[in-house]
Amino acid sequence: MTEANSSGPSPLGDAFHVFDTTLRDGAQREGINLTVADKLTIARHLDEFGVGFIEGGWPGANPRDTEFFARAQQELELSNAQLVAFGATRRAGGSAADDPQLAALVASGAPVVTLVAKSHDRHVELALRTTLDENLEMIRDSVRHLRAQGRRVFIDCEHFFDGYRANREYALAVVRTAHEAGTDVVVLCDTNGGTLPGRVHEIVADVLAQTGARIGIHAQDDSGCAVANTLAAVEAGATHVQCTANGYGERVGNANLFPVVAALELKLDRRVLPAGRLAEMTRISHAIAEVVNLAPSTHQPYVGVSAFAHKAGLHASAIKVDPDLYQHIDPELVGNTMRMLVSDMAGRASVELKGKELGYDLSADRDLVGRIVARIKEQESAGYTYEAADASFELLLRDEVSGRRERFFTLESWRAIVEQTPAGEAVNEATVKLVAKGERLVATGEGNGPVDALDRALRIALERIYPQLAKLELVDYKVRILEGRHGTGSETRVLVETSDGAGAWSTVGVASNVIAASWQALDDAYTYGLLRAGMDPQV
Repeated sequence: MTEANSSGPSPLGDAFHVFDTTLRDGAQREGINLTVADKLTIARHLDEFGVGFIEGGWPGANPRDTEFFARAQQELELSNAQLVAFGATRRAGGSAADDPQLAALVASGAPVVTLVAKSHDRHVELALRTTLDENLEMIRDSVRHLRAQGRRVFIDCEHFFDGYRANREYALAVVRTAHEAGTDVVVLCDTNGGTLPGRVHEIVADVLAQTGARIGIHAQDDSGCAVANTLAAVEAGATHVQCTANGYGERVGNANLFPVVAALELKLDRRVLPAGRLAEMTRISHAIAEVVNLAPSTHQPYVGVSAFAHKAGLHASAIKVDPDLYQHIDPELVGNTMRMLVSDMAGRASVELKGKELGYDLSADRDLVGRIVARIKEQESAGYTYEAADASFELLLRDEVSGRRERFFTLESWRAIVEQTPAGEAVNEATVKLVAKGERLVATGEGNGPVDALDRALRIALERIYPQLAKLELVDYKVRILEGRHGTGSETRVLVETSDGAGAWSTVGVASNVIAASWQALDDAYTYGLLRAGMDPQV
């Protein structure tokens, strides 16, 4: 990490700031618990993406953040971002020079410090239990002290929009005090997330006109408007945006870094990232999701796997003519891809486009496309879903194109047994009988459940003939009970996700018995895995 007295400007200059607070505010999300190693990894991803500032946490407030800043000085080499330490103004009645919390901020080595300050009069009186004038002096004294220590200072005006509505003159006085003391950016915080975009625009414009300060925006998403509020503030004149990766944060979250940056670059024509970094956005989003151990949101704007997925036949027909007819941007600009979903809503255009995506040109054979569409509709009426099982769809497509069932083995029978022992333990055993490459195979496996036992038996039977199967791993398993179609009867749908270490694919099975449905999904998963490995079907 660059020392405070030698930190350089962002490669893009200082005219506009993208400030990320994932490591501090984002870490307050329920279910996120970052280690120091996690925080260092996320910081590297954010720097690679090209943000200008990374708020690392509150040194001195807890041992983890103190350790993070200590390790960052030795281990973190930042190319684009400056590290920011977060803290509060000095205590009421004290002196900034003697405040241990401010001393910890200086000792962190971070070249930039963000101080949170009260800007709502009721919070000053009820939470800080001090006077309005003393709160202004706390801001003034703290900023001047840190500036004298060579630190750049940003002020987060907590509850600013609520405070502005309650006492406009005092909220403005907080901004003026911070600005006149030497604060570089005064950040207006919609801490409770209740302000709407039109009001944000109006208030930011008024603050700029009344104070002359450089203004930033920090928006929570409690009203579902954090991204819109951030962009409204920018359009009103704010030049500093605070966001978190994937919108992580307390309660329902913060302004999401990725749609904010994409909108700034692609919609408002503002260059806020180094050249070429926007195309890394989807990868960075998913990489950070992996570090925090949360599944990437499939429907997140710009970077979600469904962000450019098209299902309805009418949309597909238009996309076949011109993808821009149903897409607001080219997904490749943000590192994403267009996907065609195949379902009972699919028409010929959907199937042709999906086939093309998978490497099959179906445009010349209308009869073939018609058969595929009819089979999809028939299968989905029985409970199958191919929009979530691309591998099963590709196998269906291959079968129709070749006119035969392409498989590496044929099933004679399978059997699964669950036995309860006197000790109360469940023993799960499965036996499969197969034919592969002309050889009859019988194998038995035990597992944590009947499906796991079936999977193990299938591996035992086939791995000698197909050693490529040793790389396959079942990474997800979902069961859904479908609505009954015959009185009280019901069907079970199973979705299986499998990985070979280089990629993952999903398969589907449907039956009245969950184990039978699981067998169908496993059969497709192993068949597709062998195709990926370059094997030719033998039977």
